[in-house]
This record gives sequence, structure tokens and C-alpha cells, in this order.
Amino acid sequence: MSAASSAVTAVPAAESTTAIAHFAARLAFETDVSDVAADLAAGVPDVVVVDTRGVQAWLQGHVAGAVHLPTGEIAARAAEVVPTGATVVTYCWGPGCNGATRAALEFARLGHPVKEMIGGFEYWAREGLPVETSEGVSRRAPDPLTAPVLGVSCAC
Repeated sequence: MSAASSAVTAVPAAESTTAIAHFAARLAFETDVSDVAADLAAGVPDVVVVDTRGVQAWLQGHVAGAVHLPTGEIAARAAEVVPTGATVVTYCWGPGCNGATRAALEFARLGHPVKEMIGGFEYWAREGLPVETSEGVSRRAPDPLTAPVLGVSCAC
């Protein structure tokens, strides 16, 4: 590649109205671990965080304040776990897993407003947010590659 060519601009950026529609749509479908943590800490009503992993993963550790509803059980149990009108936030292991996406699809099929927590449990734990197990709630030191070590938010 010559100095004058660009890998970034080889395909031009979308025009503004298309970019606005794209990025607004992404925010309608996704939320991040920091925003979920802020809502849980503030006790925001009508937001239900759902861990969609299996029992062994849940027992290994989960978002403090989440409810456990494996993807395969959503159709049968969503009504008992999610109040009518509540926004569901799904998560699975991490960015390499599409389990939260499959779960979000199931909730959407049932008519629930839903968002996927990008980064999943991996980034929740890596950012030093509260993790719950049968032994209680703990926090690990934030990974400096994912979060500021002196705070819980990137302030973005």
C-alpha cells in the first residue's frame, strides 16, 4: 500500500444521514456494561438484566443483580421472570459468544423491549464490576485494557 492510499478510506465513510441512522439503531439494540452497572446501582425500575448462560456458568459467577434464565427456557419462563413492559438486557459469556443475541431474539419474539449487553460477562468482570457467586459478591481489579484502573467508567 502506498503512502497516498488509505485502508481506512478505501471504502468511503457513509454520508451523515445514513451514519446517523446506523449508529442510532445500534444504540437501540445494544448497551454496555458500564451503563448496565449504573442502572443497577441506581435501582432503575423496569430494567431486568438476564444471564442467559447455563447453570454451571451462572454458579461460576454472574452479574450481581441479574436473574438467571437460560436461552432455552425463555419462551416458557419469561412471563414469570420479566414484568410486563420492563426492558430486558441480555448477556452471555462475552464478545466471542452470540448467546445473548439469540436470547434477545427470543425476548423480542415475545414482545419484550430488549437490548444486548455488549462485552457480556467477560467485560463485566474485566471492568471490576460486582460479580456474585454462592460465596457472596466480589470485585476484581479492573483490567487496564478495558477500563480505567481508578474508576468504573470510561466517561464516554
